[in-house]
Amino acid sequence: MSEQPLNPTPVPAPEAGAAEAPADVPAATGSTAADVLAGPTATDAVDPTDATDAMDAMDPTDAKVDSTAADLTADEAAALRAASFERARRLRQEPRFPGGPAADPAGSHHERRIRSFQPRRSRVTTGQQEALERLWPTWGLDIDGKRVLDLGELFDGLPVVLEIGFGMGEATAQMAADDPGTGILAVDVHTPGQGNLLGLADKAGSTNVRVANGDAVILLREMLAPASLDGLRVYFPDPWPKARHHKRRLIQPEFLDLVAPVLKPGAIVHCATDWEPYAEQMLEVLTAHPRFENTAADGGYAPRPSFRPLTRFEGQGLDKGHVVHDLLFARV
Repeated sequence: MSEQPLNPTPVPAPEAGAAEAPADVPAATGSTAADVLAGPTATDAVDPTDATDAMDAMDPTDAKVDSTAADLTADEAAALRAASFERARRLRQEPRFPGGPAADPAGSHHERRIRSFQPRRSRVTTGQQEALERLWPTWGLDIDGKRVLDLGELFDGLPVVLEIGFGMGEATAQMAADDPGTGILAVDVHTPGQGNLLGLADKAGSTNVRVANGDAVILLREMLAPASLDGLRVYFPDPWPKARHHKRRLIQPEFLDLVAPVLKPGAIVHCATDWEPYAEQMLEVLTAHPRFENTAADGGYAPRPSFRPLTRFEGQGLDKGHVVHDLLFARV
């Protein structure tokens, strides 16, 4: 991840540009090696992991290019290297499942901006793959930044809340089943979790879930109409505990600047974390923002609402003795 502003000027993709490697692969290949979403602050450094990922994705013939470069003219060597990078670029953009989530739907690695998520490489089970292949065309969408979503059409007129970062989807599926009158637009980049949530929702008979693949900042910035959301949920985002990584945390003033316009007046921003320093930052940032008001009478944390189920992350935190904090702020 790199230090980049939330609202960047898109940078043309260089021919040999670095890009994030595809996050996940089907279980059948045997390959092994995501909190969603983009962070704030401002500088222009490109994420060093991008270069590493690009090197990982390069065609093996690159070694040949290096070893024979001495025997080639400069133009011939440049042409071979360009062809190698082009092959790597195509591989990075190929979807893992035909008709399923795209590997990089918005080409967002070309934006100079900090991200609060890191795609994880992990296996996709047979069940998750089946759910993706069968249900993605109906219930899935890629965050490509190319259109404004009609949430009324997408959710058959239901009020819609946005959930950023749903992990494996167990809590999201339960909330959807418990409240079929609310649509949930669930965003994540972790392919196994996307497949798992689709499978869980299908098994429960829930039709009020849509799974969005990609960067939530692009969704908020380019694909949602003003005052189109009835709420935002961010449960157990990556706390980025090291001081030098705090800039990667999702809940920042710049992020709230993107959120406020797409929320209806009175819509609730609901955050939860078991990391005390991050909870304190969330409370400070939300309290200071002029478009949000704390629903807790004492101006502090709120009790866990009954509609929010215990999540796996929450259970892990409680097992370690962590205290879980909920924050509920209304859009004003």
